[in-house]
Amino acid sequence: MLNPKKPQNTLKIPKFRVYDIIIPMNASEIRQKYLDFQQKKGHKVIAPAPLVLENDPTTLFTGSGMQPLLRYLLGEKHPDGSRLTDSQPCLRLQDIEDVGDPRHTTVFEMLGNWSLGDYFKEEQIRNYFEFLTKEIGLAPEKIFVTCFIGNEKYGIPRDDEAAKIWQTVFREAGIDAKIAEIGSAENGDKRGLNPGERIFFYDDKENWWSRGGGIETTPIGDPCGPDSEVFYDFGEDKQDVEKYGKSHPASDGARFMEIGNQVFMQYRRNPDGSFSELEKKNVDFGGGLERLAAASMGSFDVFKISLMKPIIEKLESLSGKSYENNTDEMRIIADHLRGAYLLSAQGLTPSNKTQGYALRRLIRRAVLKALDLGIAQNFLRETISTIEKEYLSLPDSVLTSRESALEVLEKEEKAFRQTLNKGLRELKKMAKSVDRKRATTLSGYDIFKLQDTYGFPMEISVEEAYREGIELSSNWREEFEEALKQQRDRSKTASKGMFKGGLEDHGEMTTKYHTSTHLLLAALQKHISPDIVQKGSNITSDRLRFDFNLDHKMSAEELKTVENQVNEWISADLPVVFAEYDKEYAKNVLKAHGQFWEKYPETLKVYTIGDESAPVSREVCGGPHVEHTGVLGKFKIKKEESSSAGVRRIKAVLE
Repeated sequence: MLNPKKPQNTLKIPKFRVYDIIIPMNASEIRQKYLDFQQKKGHKVIAPAPLVLENDPTTLFTGSGMQPLLRYLLGEKHPDGSRLTDSQPCLRLQDIEDVGDPRHTTVFEMLGNWSLGDYFKEEQIRNYFEFLTKEIGLAPEKIFVTCFIGNEKYGIPRDDEAAKIWQTVFREAGIDAKIAEIGSAENGDKRGLNPGERIFFYDDKENWWSRGGGIETTPIGDPCGPDSEVFYDFGEDKQDVEKYGKSHPASDGARFMEIGNQVFMQYRRNPDGSFSELEKKNVDFGGGLERLAAASMGSFDVFKISLMKPIIEKLESLSGKSYENNTDEMRIIADHLRGAYLLSAQGLTPSNKTQGYALRRLIRRAVLKALDLGIAQNFLRETISTIEKEYLSLPDSVLTSRESALEVLEKEEKAFRQTLNKGLRELKKMAKSVDRKRATTLSGYDIFKLQDTYGFPMEISVEEAYREGIELSSNWREEFEEALKQQRDRSKTASKGMFKGGLEDHGEMTTKYHTSTHLLLAALQKHISPDIVQKGSNITSDRLRFDFNLDHKMSAEELKTVENQVNEWISADLPVVFAEYDKEYAKNVLKAHGQFWEKYPETLKVYTIGDESAPVSREVCGGPHVEHTGVLGKFKIKKEESSSAGVRRIKAVLE
């Protein structure tokens, strides 16, 4: 019989809570705890996928745990059943410019679990809350969550189901979780949060999942649905209202950090644009290992967790400098070298191709920051050996090239340092030229040319100029930014009519064929003879005709080699950019390909295809061109014949 004197709604708060005494875990322990926990819940542990997925042109790298499983979420049966779990290394280069703050990284490890038509919201929410509070010991009062606010236009209701489940699990942990209906993150920055609020509703920009992003852009026929994100609260003292607005889970700033996202795939987009419920609903969960480890130790700085700290300590030892006074540089090095190691250990090598170029960029940015710290050449050997230890648990089926990874990275480091030395020599040449012309200063435009041509970074140019006693113009920074802006403006797509020479008078296919001639010439110079030059061309919207000097008929094997090379460069989706230079500079410094130097104006346009520091092609040309080679299609040589004495002709098409 109930005691009438005791209030029936009084919450029972346990006197003993397991999370009060659990010691913070390192990342490896959390990873293993998670996989073991999901196994106990009936999940099959599957091997992680490579960072470079086969037959997936949609992204450069595996950027989420669900990406390798997409076809199963779309309906295909998985051979290991309907409950799956893994820990997937991921790489997202879109965050590269943000690395340096306490929580952004390009490389991370995503803990994931999936229900393919099996359990749904109730079991997922309860299981994850149990893992957070009982397995790794996070305090429930530090956990905040978000849910989807609904969409009246498409008849999709507010996700009260998920919110009520959350209220129940919080209540069972002794917390009265109030609901806050905010809507957009922008509104939240103005409103903040009120006492007791723990469950927040946001619109589809925050809490809706589809392959297209928001509701309006959900592809026809695709599964989609609301998601419920989980955040860890590092405390009111971490918020910066003046900089970020009032704190709430979806706000920027250091107070709240997302530590998990549960996607509930319960709808499908119909041909008429409406949405209907799926008969078999899926769950897709992903939680960042690095962020969970940071929450476990109560640090909003992910670079202090066990996966990162040994790298930071090694950098402190090599540089003789402290992390506290050099956080940006050390964070960038630690992050980029983790990504570089994982890519090279999976067999990728630095190159001008798409993924290889991304690897090259990571290495070079790390080397530049090492220079800032005063770390000597070949610092990679000791740093990479520290990183290797953190990935011993990854199977050889994923890290297929562990043994050669360090050699690949060191070779690229050496080559880049040589590039930097070459840039330094050019800087000194520029300084002498300034003296000869009795100019008083080195301009920002000069500094930009060094970066644009040799990959010699602006920061190093400025530092070396001061060291060599070379005076800079008073507004060199503005000049540099102006030169950079001009290049960006010139590099816009041909379809937008941004190139001089009247793209509006040239068709799309003619533009593609024009660009293809640059690749054809480069392939002929690479594989047939470096002395080959263009002797004439005729380009229509249907084909290209290209004349060049050669004293023999090309064999079928030679033609195939050239054709394959052009198609390889097309598949690499290389950037195509141009800039205007002084004729002497373009000829003698850039070594741009050109035929009629005596007829060229003093200022001319140079097109570059591929990496600026080691381009596939660099030619004097008036345009028009495409912005990147991936749009060209398949290159096919149809005929090779004589044009005149010592001149051959190739006719080719794009299929």
